[in-house]
Amino acid sequence: MAAPVLTPRAVDFPRWYQEVVAKAELAENGPVRGTMVIRPYGYAIWELLQAELDRRIKAIGAVNAYFPLFIPESYLRREAEHVEGFSPELAVVTHGGGKELEEPVVVRPTSETIINASFARWIQSHRDLPLLINQWANVVRWELRPRLFLRTTEFLWQEGHTAHATEPDAHELALRVLREVYDATMAEIMAIPVLTGRKTERERFAGATTTWTCEGMMGDGKALQMATSHELGQNFSRAFDITFADESGSLVHAWQTSWGASTRLMGALIMAHGDDGGLRLPPALAPVQVVVVVARADQGVGEAAAALVDELRAAGVRAEVDDRTDTSFGRRVVDWELKGVPVRVEIGPRDLAAGQVTVVRRDTGDKQAVPQAAAAAGAIERLDLVQQALLAEAISRRSAATVEVATIEDAVAAAQTGFARLPAALLLDGGERRCNEAGVSVRCLQAPDGDLPAAGDELDGLVAVVARAY
Repeated sequence: MAAPVLTPRAVDFPRWYQEVVAKAELAENGPVRGTMVIRPYGYAIWELLQAELDRRIKAIGAVNAYFPLFIPESYLRREAEHVEGFSPELAVVTHGGGKELEEPVVVRPTSETIINASFARWIQSHRDLPLLINQWANVVRWELRPRLFLRTTEFLWQEGHTAHATEPDAHELALRVLREVYDATMAEIMAIPVLTGRKTERERFAGATTTWTCEGMMGDGKALQMATSHELGQNFSRAFDITFADESGSLVHAWQTSWGASTRLMGALIMAHGDDGGLRLPPALAPVQVVVVVARADQGVGEAAAALVDELRAAGVRAEVDDRTDTSFGRRVVDWELKGVPVRVEIGPRDLAAGQVTVVRRDTGDKQAVPQAAAAAGAIERLDLVQQALLAEAISRRSAATVEVATIEDAVAAAQTGFARLPAALLLDGGERRCNEAGVSVRCLQAPDGDLPAAGDELDGLVAVVARAY
């Protein structure tokens, strides 16, 4: 059966990506450069991912709130490094209601400043801590080189902001988010393995003391920063006077964190799992997990397909029947493969006469005849297999495309096709700058065994992972 008309990934990966986003009906460009319209199918995937992240965020004790889109410009200027880091990306409103504003307002690029203004009012005593707040919102960062989902002027995300009585408490929370919310969701739900580690000073979030990151490998060997968790120290609490009375009655500045993941994760799903036929969605995030495609709706086939869908739905599976017989069977199959539906069941009159159906896995293309009575169980079994197989495949691909090197030059060469691991001490004396000049960046720092290093570890003894990146 012919594949959909997509540019092969090996020929032009960026064009393939753009075609998948368009033809799978995930998103399209908005009328203002850099903005996007997320189409219903794309948004359905985002809603499933959002729900998983939200559940895990609440499990660590955070609660959801909402803060204004507009931030007084003076708020951003309270933390010098923060405003300097974001200044090139800011969208600033100077007029409203037909008048020039007394003070310009910034369309939020991130909400540390406006949330911390609230924290200063809410926190008085050590009994008010820890305070863990999460926000689901849109943010705006003026993007010069937009690409749908990966880099857009406006995007959707969650941003967590917390305040703690001690530095160790803040450190522990930042790493819990990294492991229990982000790493776990990406591996268990998105089927994408990520490297977790610490950013270098050059790559650290503006205003943070330490930035922790999740880095995924995409299908072309490039890295994608998929989420970050920042330790802010007392930088913002001093700027916004967030103090509390400790048990002795002394006033102390709170220790803080912030952390976020965005619709960039949609881009990761496409690039990590997609093939030349389009999307390959992990079942956990597939709006349609099983599609039952009817070859002909007569001779009882339509009724059998509807009954199968009812059985699947009763078992908690997101299932649909495709009985659009005015469109060719082959065209419909190609369309469902393009959309990445994990399992397809095909039913026609001859199948029904033989008491069987054909069950197809999207990830491998494997087709098997299954007794009609066992069709639902067979489809459900394959959903679990597809979820596991996509993760295993991504792990294997990353392992095969990761090499150990001993020089900056070898790291730059290896990064053209994947990840390179090298002694982090080589980044000193201009090593990181030389990587950057060659279009390669340090994705994270790790302990030699791949575990997280301590927050303040020197580069000696650590490993740096470098790659080309989106």
